[in-house]
Amino acid sequence: MGGFDKDDFSLKWFRLSLREQMGNIGSEFDRAISWRSKGRSDFAMNAFDRTLDLLDLTIADPRWRGPKLKELTRTREIICDMFIGDNAYGATPASLSRYFLQFAIAARMLK
Repeated sequence: MGGFDKDDFSLKWFRLSLREQMGNIGSEFDRAISWRSKGRSDFAMNAFDRTLDLLDLTIADPRWRGPKLKELTRTREIICDMFIGDNAYGATPASLSRYFLQFAIAARMLK
């Protein structure tokens, strides 16, 4: 089987627009929520980890500084708080899915 080249993936990820990156993060987040609702915590945590990996790559993207970076890091904080924390922000899976969906819709409209 072919190996996964993380550096190659990062280069491809950094070519995506912010809308595309966030839309993809949202897809992975939705997978995590779906698996959790089916009682498959193992799959849910794997999808949640992938969500954070993609979000961390987006945070590391040098194009997103200033207010964009602040929103990205706050988004990470809210996702972690809702999925594995005390949910102090009161986020719901539906509210976060709607948030990410807007990016996916915007990315599709620009293609």
